[in-house]
Amino acid sequence: FSLVFNSRLACIYVYAHSPVLLIYSTELQKSPCFVDDLVAALHDATGKDGELVNSSSTLFGMCKDSDNSSLSVLLELSEGIRRNSRRGVEVLDPAAVLISVEDDETIMATFDLPQSPFFKLKPVLVLAFESPLPDGEMDVTFYSTSLRPNTQSACISGGTMYILLKGKPSEGNVEQKWQVSLQAKSPNMKQNLKDVLIGGNTGSSIRMIPLLLFSVETGSDRRWTSSASFLCELRRFLDAVLPQQRTEPPLLPLGSLQSLPPLALGLSTSEALLAEIINSSAPTIFSFASWSSCFPVRPGQLALSPALLEELGQRLEKNEQQIKELIRQEAIPPRSSEKLERLRELSAFQRQEPAAEGESQYCAFLLLKALQTVTHAYNIQGKLRATRAGPSTRGPICGLGSLTVSLEQLLLGPQSANLNNCRGSCAFPLSNGNNHAVLLNYHIERGNVNERGPCCVPLTYDPLEVIDWNDEGSFLSIKPDMIAKECGCR
Repeated sequence: FSLVFNSRLACIYVYAHSPVLLIYSTELQKSPCFVDDLVAALHDATGKDGELVNSSSTLFGMCKDSDNSSLSVLLELSEGIRRNSRRGVEVLDPAAVLISVEDDETIMATFDLPQSPFFKLKPVLVLAFESPLPDGEMDVTFYSTSLRPNTQSACISGGTMYILLKGKPSEGNVEQKWQVSLQAKSPNMKQNLKDVLIGGNTGSSIRMIPLLLFSVETGSDRRWTSSASFLCELRRFLDAVLPQQRTEPPLLPLGSLQSLPPLALGLSTSEALLAEIINSSAPTIFSFASWSSCFPVRPGQLALSPALLEELGQRLEKNEQQIKELIRQEAIPPRSSEKLERLRELSAFQRQEPAAEGESQYCAFLLLKALQTVTHAYNIQGKLRATRAGPSTRGPICGLGSLTVSLEQLLLGPQSANLNNCRGSCAFPLSNGNNHAVLLNYHIERGNVNERGPCCVPLTYDPLEVIDWNDEGSFLSIKPDMIAKECGCR
């Protein structure tokens, strides 16, 4: 059978007489951060000394005993991106991809490629996976006369996100068709290979996204100097530094929560409101109204007064020092400092130039809210550890505990929130109850068992701030009384 996906008409056609498994357009498959994430992964594949980072071998599907073609192209791309400030590559999307079963063990992928003068350079075919692969390992052999060398290998495992195949340069600005055969080295892995390429027997979920990379000395800067690149870097930073929480479905939709009226963030936002938000340490969720193939066309802008600009700079510096201290304590991965430096670079924020309003101030504002979110998370984590370590001779007394909920899929994140909860005993004598709770407990101790006893409940809360983007701009919504801050018996 075959499935034909037409991205413009958004329809699927099924044919039962063909060996073709799937034909699809790649235009609608990529998330907004797809290319930026790939460029960041290539940049981080090597350290400042030019040596390959250990985790990169798994991330890019490198085989220990294979030829050096994949390793050499990875090192070359990483070096070029580092040398040219992440502008050392050009990207080309295939017009369409056809995946077919040739025999019991071989799958054929045909890539229709548009005209491009970059084919005179060294093309690299990238096969990217939009979601983590199943656990286990799978060795795959690729063969094509369009590859150099013609036969190349990849070792796919649960940590693999990209496969790099070195292509053959060609003369002439003409349309091309690359045919690449794929074969799992182990016969019992051939079904797993189909699952990776087409999402299982139904073909309903495409998991592999192809594109071509070309290493150039001066690449286009449209992806790496815009607010879109800042937002992608911000998401990667939050993913890297926030405490990893175990979350389980169901997912909590943010729209189901009570919220104060949304406030527009822009050049006309009131000074008093901006001052209140900047000085708030409440955690922030960064969201988009919906997924799309591109970011909102309007970058956010702010116009801060010199005094508020100075306050923003001081808050940024304070939170950055806290992040660096967490790195020193090894609570946060060491390479997070590079991501933080990259965010500062992309925001182009300068406290000494208050007249430089607009997008730079807006990005610096987002960076501050992200850093406040991180420091808040680790401060709460420290309080929870102190509560658990506290002395107790009569069992757990009323105190703060962790409660993590999974949020609906967000473009930036965080993808979960620790709302905390209160749990523990309110038995006599109370150490954190008010007079009513003390008297209520005394009343019950006297034998009046029909009255409810004091309960361990939250006394104070922190709000949750949500910064959302849609077609009309960016907005701040405040979800009050979201995060339990202090507990007591009531």
